[in-house]
Amino acid sequence: MPTKRDRATGPLTLAYDIGGSHLKAGVLNASGQMSTDRARVETPNPAKPDEVVAALVGLAAQLGRYDRVSIGFPGVVRGDQVLTAPNLGTAEWAHFPLGAALAKKLGKPVRMLNDASIQGLGVIRGRGLECVLTMGTGMGFALFLDGRITPHLEMSQHPIRTHKTYDEYVGEAALERIGRKQWTKRLLRVIAVLDTVINFDALYIGGGNARLIDAPLPAKVKTVSNEAGITGGVRLWDKRMDHAFEAPAGFAA
Repeated sequence: MPTKRDRATGPLTLAYDIGGSHLKAGVLNASGQMSTDRARVETPNPAKPDEVVAALVGLAAQLGRYDRVSIGFPGVVRGDQVLTAPNLGTAEWAHFPLGAALAKKLGKPVRMLNDASIQGLGVIRGRGLECVLTMGTGMGFALFLDGRITPHLEMSQHPIRTHKTYDEYVGEAALERIGRKQWTKRLLRVIAVLDTVINFDALYIGGGNARLIDAPLPAKVKTVSNEAGITGGVRLWDKRMDHAFEAPAGFAA
């Protein structure tokens, strides 16, 4: 449960990390530190929106008091809507207003971004061009320039080889099929391609499968804690992030 000290130092953020295999949540203080134990359940299968919302509400009930909500979602999101959900296995997510649905259920303001973007907010240094990958069911991608998030690119759905996307090349299914050593070789190829295309100053690799990397990484690449997928959620409420939640002209938020 949140402590008296947490309540005195600023708003508490309920942060969700939605994944293809698990839904995770925790309550963060204003500094981004966990104020509760993390709660987690398996992602419903099939992962229909209403069932996922019900599971997220159930997680919130385990975690006590909070003032606002952050959601990391594995796909393209805009405003409070999901546009794509490639690793949740259902077309029902297209244009589903997940942010509004949770705001109504929980009675708190909600902000939502791609899950790799939130992971990045939890680990970047805020200097230069920084890239973030999340290795889980698929491959998440986010890019930051001097600490400011850039427009989202759904790199996971881009082809890296003939008829094979990044998701298919280094996602969970590929790892299980080809094994850790070959999967690591593929990941190193992905890193080399991204370095050529982006010329990043630093690349951070998170997600549940980052721990399985079976070879030394280049000097400007490092693995980071999977906890950042939750702890980065508090940064969604920074003033400098307000621009990311302004609906573009012609878009119904």
